[in-house]
Amino acid sequence: QVQPVESGGGLVQAGGSLRLSCAASASIFSGNAVGWFRQAPGKEREFVAVISWNGAYTNLAASVKGRFTISRDNAKNTVYLQMNSLKPEDTAVYSCALGRYGSNPLGYDYWGQGTQVAVSS
Repeated sequence: QVQPVESGGGLVQAGGSLRLSCAASASIFSGNAVGWFRQAPGKEREFVAVISWNGAYTNLAASVKGRFTISRDNAKNTVYLQMNSLKPEDTAVYSCALGRYGSNPLGYDYWGQGTQVAVSS
């Protein structure tokens, strides 16, 4: 399988937390940065967070900084997005992607199907 697989989405109340996971096969996970993007209905896809292949570098969008953290476990070929203090405006389909480190989706080669996150007020 060459597509990463996301899990962990769901419905949560404002102020709550969720942890998303992005799992991939070793053949594509190793050596690739992993980014998270989200798309809300009627809106453009937007960058959320990225982590370098070795976990040494991370970058988060201003809108989630201080609330979300990204981490990776290379032994498990998995990246995590811990989302705290969720807001209704965080509602979107969250997708992970593997590729070149950065916020530009064009730099990513492998995309998951996405997982829905819904935050109620």
